[in-house]
Amino acid sequence: MQIAIALYERFTVLDAIGPYQMLYSLPGAETVFVAEKAGPVRDDGNSLALVAEKSFDEVRRPDIVVVPGGPDQSDQMENEALLGWLRAVDPTTTWTTSVCTGSLALAAAGLLKGRRATSHWLALTELDRLGARSTGERVVFDGKYVTAAGVSAGIDMGLTLGGRIAGDEYAQSAQLMAEYDPQPPYDAGSPEKAPAHIVARFREHSPLGR
Repeated sequence: MQIAIALYERFTVLDAIGPYQMLYSLPGAETVFVAEKAGPVRDDGNSLALVAEKSFDEVRRPDIVVVPGGPDQSDQMENEALLGWLRAVDPTTTWTTSVCTGSLALAAAGLLKGRRATSHWLALTELDRLGARSTGERVVFDGKYVTAAGVSAGIDMGLTLGGRIAGDEYAQSAQLMAEYDPQPPYDAGSPEKAPAHIVARFREHSPLGR
């Protein structure tokens, strides 16, 4: 079972690492970070890089694809190297997944047309524009397509998918060993709960929120 996590310049680190942490120990799994060219790929803070061990051309039949998100995403929705690879490998994947605005890349590649999907809360309108049917849910399954909401939801997606593949005990073990037991100090993790002026500020300044 090959798990391919796609990287591109200005990706969000937790979008990639959250699912990785929950899925890499699946029985028989090989995880590979992949990008247009092998080598280091810098994150959206331009202060950290993950190494893509292989290029898109070298990974042609992954079983699971994970597409992380990143800010804005307009570049990725026109990134033919990424979109072309997603189209090329999709016919043979068992699961095609995304975290946060990574679903916009899946939609731009034509893979989510008419399908239920989710994304970062600022990107749901754009997801609809690209032909998907957005929901406000944290993790959405539609056939083999699995999309997660913003950033931290990738952990939940990884756990849920791990449970589907290897059973509840696998997912419970992964959760336990990661000590994933969220008890946040603030209750502002969604636009419905956060202070209205903070939500408004992000909507005003994000191209996806307009």
